[in-house]
Amino acid sequence: MRILIAEDDPVIGLALGQRLRALGHEPLGPAADGAEAIRVAERERPDLYLFDIDMPVLDGLSAAAELASRGLRRPVVVITGVEDPALIERSIASGVSAFLAKPVNDRELEAAIGLASARHAEYLALEAEVSQARQALADRKLVEQAKGILIRALGIPEPEAFRRIQRTARARNLKLVEVARQLIDQADLITPSAEGEDRS
Repeated sequence: MRILIAEDDPVIGLALGQRLRALGHEPLGPAADGAEAIRVAERERPDLYLFDIDMPVLDGLSAAAELASRGLRRPVVVITGVEDPALIERSIASGVSAFLAKPVNDRELEAAIGLASARHAEYLALEAEVSQARQALADRKLVEQAKGILIRALGIPEPEAFRRIQRTARARNLKLVEVARQLIDQADLITPSAEGEDRS
């Protein structure tokens, strides 16, 4: 795994890099502050962020949040030497996957990386489920709209309108929503116009 280190203490940063190599990972950096971490992340596209919280220019939590807003959300492990419960709460609120207090040993580091990766995978799976549910709802609305067009244009009941959409989809090897979109796009050709209704 390619892991970006952001740590303003160069000695600690190099030591973290050596530990990551020993654990079988490829360290990137260390970046000296959050702003540099963002530049490196945009260039290198790492798999995970290992960020110190307390850094100059831009702290680790702010850097992780900024990267997420730029479409570079990754698992985040944060490290701090400050014992502050508010930092833990802020870390959780920022979407951090694992939290380590200095000094960090190899076992804790390896466990945190594994935990962060697992939590991030769960987050992505949940995000995909939500996206699919939204798309299914949007598709259903289009099918309902297409059924309404057929009901008004042909004077047929709702079940028959739906069957017509189904038959057309099977005959043309299309999805229901694709047939629905075509019907909606051509609604003006099959729906009686207001002028025609006025003249009758």
